[in-house]
Amino acid sequence: MKIIINGQPLEVTGKSLGDVMIELGFVDRRVAVAKNGEFVPQDDWAKTDLEAGDALEVLAPMQGG
Repeated sequence: MKIIINGQPLEVTGKSLGDVMIELGFVDRRVAVAKNGEFVPQDDWAKTDLEAGDALEVLAPMQGG
């Protein structure tokens, strides 16, 4: 299925946000994810279904000031 991640089209096999985060290697990293502009808490990743064309923004916290 083709989705958009951080503005880039990508083909993934996962059906849920949790599956895709594992597939892309993000599961053990501290990241925030928005699906189609809506924040998705990490506890909800496994039960958040994805459809072709969905847009994900994956953001890592930054340090500094």
